[in-house]
Amino acid sequence: MAGRLYIGTRRYSSWSLRGWLLVKLAGLEVEEVVIPLAQSGTPDVKAVSPNGLVPYLEHDGARIWETIAIAEYCAEFGALWPQARPARAHARAIAAEMHAGFGALRRAMPMILGRIIPGVGQNPESLADIARISEIFTSTRAEFGGGGPYLFGASFNAADAMFAPVVTRFLTYQPPLAPAVQDYCAAVRAHPLVAAWYDAAAAEPATWQLEKYESIA
Repeated sequence: MAGRLYIGTRRYSSWSLRGWLLVKLAGLEVEEVVIPLAQSGTPDVKAVSPNGLVPYLEHDGARIWETIAIAEYCAEFGALWPQARPARAHARAIAAEMHAGFGALRRAMPMILGRIIPGVGQNPESLADIARISEIFTSTRAEFGGGGPYLFGASFNAADAMFAPVVTRFLTYQPPLAPAVQDYCAAVRAHPLVAAWYDAAAAEPATWQLEKYESIA
């Protein structure tokens, strides 16, 4: 193996999903090290990651934290951004907006794979985030999608990876979404890498589950 990718519990760790997708899309060979979140007797994230967070990538002598930096590093090994400059600029802009924003949605609707809890977490702030994200999905696909199922057409790229955990939230909490947004969410969920992450999350030990998330209703 050329490196290691440290990730958190797949059921809950939205940032780990982003980093894992990016590494897989780039075809990097890494050992995956899962650090169950908030569990005793497991390695402390702060003991391995410079910023104390996951994902954290060590690869071929490089040490990369912060998911947007992982995206740019992985892009050196594969075509993770659109080829055309305007599309590539747009992809980077919306990925950066995702990386920095939408705190209300994150707080109100944490990622919990495998649960369906419609209507939970809807408040004016989270619904405003959902409206902005929906606008990003529809306008990006209209301008750059070319009829393909993903944001920039036929290929699932770094921008889709950055928004994949949002899609999982939409599937879990089922807020009101336009049909075009629902179609995009279905395409992301059906992608083989996203499906593989869901399967791995379902196979995690029940002892890794956290009451603060499982009790949300």
